Amino acid sequence: MFESPTTIQSSHSPHLRKPGGKAVFSDLGVGEPGNSVQEGYVFPLVLGEMKGANSPMHAAAIMPSPIFLWRFKVILFLIWGFTCCKIGWDSVMRMSADLRDLFLYEAFLYYNPLLLVTMMVWLWGVCLWVFSQSSVNYAKIFDLDQNHLTHREIWKCSIWMTIIVPTSMTAYLYLYSHGEVSLAASQPVILYVAVALVLVFPFDIFFLSSRYFLLRTLWRIALPLQPISFPDFFLADILTSMAKVFSDLERSVCRMVHRQVATIAWFEADSVCGSHSVGIPLVLVIPYIWRLMQCLRQYKDTKEKATLFNALKYSTAVPVIFLSALKYHVLPDSWTYIYRRLWLFSIVVNSLYSFYWDVTRDWDLSVFTRIFKFNKPSYCSNLLYGRQWVYFWVIGSNLILRCTWTYKLSAHLRHNYLTVFMVTALEMLRRFQWIFFRVENEWNKITKSGFQLPMTDIAREDEKLLGSTNHNV
Repeated sequence: MFESPTTIQSSHSPHLRKPGGKAVFSDLGVGEPGNSVQEGYVFPLVLGEMKGANSPMHAAAIMPSPIFLWRFKVILFLIWGFTCCKIGWDSVMRMSADLRDLFLYEAFLYYNPLLLVTMMVWLWGVCLWVFSQSSVNYAKIFDLDQNHLTHREIWKCSIWMTIIVPTSMTAYLYLYSHGEVSLAASQPVILYVAVALVLVFPFDIFFLSSRYFLLRTLWRIALPLQPISFPDFFLADILTSMAKVFSDLERSVCRMVHRQVATIAWFEADSVCGSHSVGIPLVLVIPYIWRLMQCLRQYKDTKEKATLFNALKYSTAVPVIFLSALKYHVLPDSWTYIYRRLWLFSIVVNSLYSFYWDVTRDWDLSVFTRIFKFNKPSYCSNLLYGRQWVYFWVIGSNLILRCTWTYKLSAHLRHNYLTVFMVTALEMLRRFQWIFFRVENEWNKITKSGFQLPMTDIAREDEKLLGSTNHNV
């Protein structure tokens, strides 16, 4: 009637359920006095009898409705957002006009990486929601177990990030404008240290298995010493869109290490953390080198010539990055008549080559049919599925944003921080729509190879977890 002790003990494994989830059985040892499965269920019934027969009705009357709680959270979120904006704006306006732009540039530099990462987490949650509504089994594509984070958990993480990062930025603006320079300088440092500690925290909280999966994938990307899996090169492709995030992160850490936060010591362009530093192009090129090495590893394993052409695509980003950086290290005439022209030519080659590869290889337009066909038809699916304008929009916007993204790969075009932020955010949106059709194309390849997962099996994944003791992320 009941499961064996081995099965019951396996249900307590942290790999079987998300942190904070409810255990199937009591966490007390099986076989100890008063800890049987039957007693675990009888105890709350006894409490119910003590409270009286009408206690469920009283509980329902006391507990607010989910809609009320949701509206209450939204109101609190809006009040918090308005408060942060008001405090931040007042803090900026307190400063003199000549220091205001410099101050905002520095603030954006420190918080730009985490703001963009927060945006990407939100977009990834949207992707997972669309996949969960459609026939695309993303868990199979990424080789995830059934305990992986859903879009709801992803959105919870992004909500906390949306609260914490702007709050820290507001504190930085407020403290700096009120003369508390040392306290202002500590705000981005504390935030960066906290994020690093959360990522490497070894205990089973904050989604340990998912954090381990992310760190392991990043390690495999940095050192492609093993066959390349789909999650490996998928995440590496996303990192190429976040090259600006890596660059700003390097600049921020450099200034923190050299104690230049909330100072103007870094404003000298030729300083160790200045805008002319050779570290900027070196960090910008790292994601493309990683992806290039992955392609060479794939060619070693499969001998497919297409992987070499893919490697060539990533290599075209290298001259864009380094030719731009040369502006600060060559004579003005040499830049104007030689290197600038080479830089413009490399931009055209990189943009068109990348656009061609996106459309013909990553997406495969011949199967542009499934992603917006939801299992339960809705307004969204009716608006998007099978509509010709969707494909024109995706192709056209991808071409335009491929060209504008080279703006950010160019180190000598980094001074207008608002323009830089907008271009980077647009690149995130381009990558966001790229994800849909890249994952769809991979799912079509899997289904053509003979794999098929019935929808009834998907609905019963929770039942399968209880009978299995082998779970991998």
